[in-house]
Amino acid sequence: MQRELNYKDTISLILPAGITMATQISTSSSKYKNLISKSSLLRSGSPAVYQLRPQEQKFGTLTRKTVGEKNQKKTNKTILLVGESGAGKSTLINSLFNYTIGVKFDHNIWFETVEKENRSQTESQTSDVIVYEIFGFEGETLPYSLTIIDTPGFGDTRGIEHDVTISQRLLDLFRSEDGVHELNAVGLVMKATDNRLSDRLMYVFNSVTSLFGKDLENKIVALITHSDGRKPQNALQALETAKIICARNEKNQPVHFVFNNCQNEERTEEDDFGLDTAWRVTDRGMNQFTNFLEQCEPQRLTKTVKVLNLHIRLTACIQNLQDRIKLIELKQTEIKQTQEALKKHEEEMKENEKFTIEVNEVYKDKEPIDGGMWLGFYEAAVTCFVCEENCHYPGCTVAWSPKSCEVMKGGHCTSCSGKCPVSDHVKEKWIYVTKTVKVKKTLQDVKYKYEKNLSQREMKMSLLETLGREMRNLTAVKNQLLDEAYQHVVSLEQIALNVASVSTYVHLDFLIQGMKEKGDTEKVRKLEEMERRVDKRTKGALEYMWGKLTVAGEAVKGVFTKVSKKPDQSSV
Repeated sequence: MQRELNYKDTISLILPAGITMATQISTSSSKYKNLISKSSLLRSGSPAVYQLRPQEQKFGTLTRKTVGEKNQKKTNKTILLVGESGAGKSTLINSLFNYTIGVKFDHNIWFETVEKENRSQTESQTSDVIVYEIFGFEGETLPYSLTIIDTPGFGDTRGIEHDVTISQRLLDLFRSEDGVHELNAVGLVMKATDNRLSDRLMYVFNSVTSLFGKDLENKIVALITHSDGRKPQNALQALETAKIICARNEKNQPVHFVFNNCQNEERTEEDDFGLDTAWRVTDRGMNQFTNFLEQCEPQRLTKTVKVLNLHIRLTACIQNLQDRIKLIELKQTEIKQTQEALKKHEEEMKENEKFTIEVNEVYKDKEPIDGGMWLGFYEAAVTCFVCEENCHYPGCTVAWSPKSCEVMKGGHCTSCSGKCPVSDHVKEKWIYVTKTVKVKKTLQDVKYKYEKNLSQREMKMSLLETLGREMRNLTAVKNQLLDEAYQHVVSLEQIALNVASVSTYVHLDFLIQGMKEKGDTEKVRKLEEMERRVDKRTKGALEYMWGKLTVAGEAVKGVFTKVSKKPDQSSV
C-alpha cells in the first residue's frame, strides 16, 4: 500500500537532486507568470497568495469578472452557487479557479479570485450577484471553460429585504441580453458541520429551491465544504429532513461533492501533512464534481425566469390587492353609514336642505417612504397616477424606471386596477395611502356623489337602491381581485420547483379567508391542500423569516402577523 506523503516527502520525490524548494517555487512562478502580472501579492511564503485582478465589466445591475479570452469554439459550463452566508462559497470559487488553471499542492502558489470584504462572519462575503468567467485554460485540467455565478448569502444579518433582492437580481441576470440564459448545474453550498436542520437553514433551503423551475431539479447538487473527506452524514441528513428537491444518485441519495477549505492556509513544518491531506480532499471533490459537470447538458432558464417573475408579481399583486380591498371595505363602511343615516333622517333632509349627516369619507393621499440608492439600486415605489395605486411596493429595487419593473408586461402593468400603460406610472419615494376623514353631507351632497355618473333611467332608482348597487359592485371588484391573486398562485404551482415555499405560504391564509367570504369552496379546498403541504419545518422557517423582517413594509408585516397567529403553528 502506498504510504501517505507529507509536504517535504512530496517535494523530495518530484525534485531532482540539487534542485531546492526555492527553485521549485521559481518554476511555479514562471508557469503562472502571466497571471501573477495581473495580480497583487497578498502574502509571500508557502504558499504565496495572489489577489487576481480580472477584467471587470458592469452590465445593468450586475458585475462580470473575466480571466482570459473566450473561444466561441470551446465548450463552456455554467454553475450557479447559492447557499447560507458563511457556507464557504467564496473559498469554493477560488478553489474552482485554481483547479481549472492546474494549481497543485507542490506548486506552492494560490490565487484569490474573490475579493474579500470587511464583514462579520454572519454576513455574506459578497453583496451582489457576480459572474466569474474563466477562459483560456481548456485542456489544462478541464476540457471546457467555466462560468461561475456567485450569489449573496441567504439569511445574513441584513434581513429579509436583502434576501428578496437576490431573486430580483437573478431575474435581471437571466433576462438580460448580456446575461446568462442556461445553467449546467446549481450548487447548493453548505457546511459538512451542518448537523441539524435549524429554522435558519430550512429557510435558506426553502428560499433557494423556490427560485427555480421544475426543469432544474436534476441540476441541483450539494457542494459540501469544510469536509475532512469522510461521508458527510450530518449534512446529508439535513438535506433529507428538509425534503430538498435535487439530483439523486443510484442509492437515491442527494448528489453531493465534498471539499476542504484550507488550500490557502500558510504551511508550517507541524501541519504540512494535514494541509496536504486537505488538498487531496478538495482535489478529489473537484475531480468528481467537474466530471459530473462534463456530463450535464445545459438547461435553458425560460421556466425559471417565469418562476422569478411570478414570485415578484404574486407578491406585488397581493400587496396591491390588500390596499384595494382596504379601500373597498372603507367605501363599504361609508355607504353603510350613509344608508343608515338616510333611513333615519331622509324625511328631515328632504324638508331641510341644510340638514346634514356625518360619515367617514374615504380619500387617497401621498406619503413619503424610505428609499433611494442602496447597494447600487434605486429603492422606491412604482405607482400608477391614473388608478392612484401602489403597483410594486415594497421590494422594487432592480428597476431604475417603471418600464423595467417586473410588474410590467407587454407595455402594461399587471398590478393596478386599470392594467394601465407604463407611461401612466412613476417610480418615486412616496406611496398612495388610503385615509378617512369625518365630513358632514347634505342630501344634495350624497346625491351628487353617488348619482353624478348615472343615466336618466338609473337616476329613477331611489338613493338607497343606488347605494345598494354600489355596494354590490364593490363586492364584485373585491372578488375579482381575489381571483387574480389565486391565478398567480396556481400558475406558480404548475412551473415552480418548490411552490410550497415560505414566499408562497405567507399569502395562502389571506387568500383562503377571502375565498371563504366569497363562498368559493372549490378554491378554498385547493388552497388548503397547498397549505397542508407546508410542513412544520417550513413553518419554522416562516417564523425565522418573520423575525428578520426589518423594513419590508406594513402590508407584508400584516400578512406575516396574520399567518404567524394560525392555531396550527403553536407547536412550531
